Amino acid sequence: MAHPYFLEAKQLQYAYQKHQDRWVLNKVDLSVRQDEFLLICGASGAGKSTLCRTFNGLIPHFYDGRFIGEVRVAGKSTLQQPVGTLFRQVGMVFQNPEAQLFNRTVKQEIAFGLESLGLPGDQIERRTVETAKALNITQLLSKTPHELSGGEQQLVSIAAIVALHPRLLVLDEPYAHLDPLNVQRVRETLREIHHSGLGVLICEHRLALTAPDVQRMVVLQRGRIVLDGKPQDILNRKLSRYGLEAPLAARIGRRMGVAPVPLSLESLKKHLSDRRPPSDMRPDSPEPISSTSPAVLEVDHVSFSLKGKAILKDISFTLHRGECLAVVGANGAGKTVLLKHLNGLYRPSSGRVIVMGKDSRNLKVSQLARLVAVAFQNPNSQFFRLSVWEEIIVSAKVLDCYDDSWILELVKLFHLESMLTRAPFRLSGGEKKRVAFAAALAAKPVILALDEPTAGQGWYFRRALGQLLTKLRQMGQAVILVTHDLGFAEQHSHRWLLLSEGRIVAQGHPWEVMKNRVAMEQAHLEPTDAFQLWAD
Repeated sequence: MAHPYFLEAKQLQYAYQKHQDRWVLNKVDLSVRQDEFLLICGASGAGKSTLCRTFNGLIPHFYDGRFIGEVRVAGKSTLQQPVGTLFRQVGMVFQNPEAQLFNRTVKQEIAFGLESLGLPGDQIERRTVETAKALNITQLLSKTPHELSGGEQQLVSIAAIVALHPRLLVLDEPYAHLDPLNVQRVRETLREIHHSGLGVLICEHRLALTAPDVQRMVVLQRGRIVLDGKPQDILNRKLSRYGLEAPLAARIGRRMGVAPVPLSLESLKKHLSDRRPPSDMRPDSPEPISSTSPAVLEVDHVSFSLKGKAILKDISFTLHRGECLAVVGANGAGKTVLLKHLNGLYRPSSGRVIVMGKDSRNLKVSQLARLVAVAFQNPNSQFFRLSVWEEIIVSAKVLDCYDDSWILELVKLFHLESMLTRAPFRLSGGEKKRVAFAAALAAKPVILALDEPTAGQGWYFRRALGQLLTKLRQMGQAVILVTHDLGFAEQHSHRWLLLSEGRIVAQGHPWEVMKNRVAMEQAHLEPTDAFQLWAD
């Protein structure tokens, strides 16, 4: 009789080499069937990514440290199996897609793993084409991976692993950089993979995107498993103590006594019938800014082309002091490219960017850095210091605006106290992002621009960031959010700028934009759950 569990961790403990006195995983017992659909969740730094690295042998074969206990794949200890063998069994898609991409074209990227397995050429070609079609990235096959948007890179990384047909697919924050349309495509693909008999294991903070799909949820806290059960049972508990936020539908259902707890908005609506959800559960929106608030940024008819392709097309908007503007749109809409015009990394092909009354064409990048701070979606590309503390203070020191009390306040706000002496590159994906935001804020810029600030972040961070944005707005600071997280943007921005294929198709108050069905469909976005529940 075959063993019922494909993956098993028994009394697993692990500490990284440089911090062997700190257990990242602490006596973890976990058993996973090969045909299971499982979600592992928990606050940033709970140990999710580290646990995933033990499943395919990266720990302990590539990561040094203290390893106690056992992990077994297909009945055999990972200590007795090389990573090359394990990766055929357990396919892993990491948080940072760019780190996994190194071929000249997307097609070569997908084919690379298949070639390493020694498959015949016709089989490699067939699997590559089939996988690209399943994830709807056929149009990307001839493109260079590093020229794609973050969301497109995520899809390519997933495709490269899915093409290998592993027995268990492990995905670490797979939806972090995807727009709603691509999230839906990946969700459908993962459901199809599971229905074919393969196991799927997801690490993800956004429970609304995962709980309706999975059979089982496991919650980690400080390296220990604290909850393990069916999604309906887990979401019927207060999850904030574990750094998680249940989906809005589950929170409303729990308040209204719906049983079992609804996992999706569609399920909740069936129970509501003619009843309205409690009005006090409707998300707040920021107070309007003063009509006399001065402009700090003017983008005047900006167009931009790269390698003969038009990326931005006649973009115009104004940002005022104390205002928070959210730039939203699908992957590849031009959001990050627009952001790079604000700090001078890109210069307009036509049009002007005016920062504090000064034309950016007349300012050096170093001069713009004092006015506009940008934290991009991949923190690794911004780190160059050996410790978290040095990383946070470097811009303030260089720009001669160091304020010790402000730095310490940022450290506290982003819960960085315990990691100030650690190397930024050794942090979890969520911890890295918190360091990048603190570093961007350290110099007290006039404009703070955050690229996908909540990607990969749990409830603690989202709450802290929301509180910080409120404080910054009250101080008169202007903020720009580039995000796929429409729920967060709905709560914390005064105005949305909706981009589609490099053009502004709508702008205004979040709910005014979401009421514009034609523009939302054009941008491949869905209104938030709150809008669908409470909009008149």
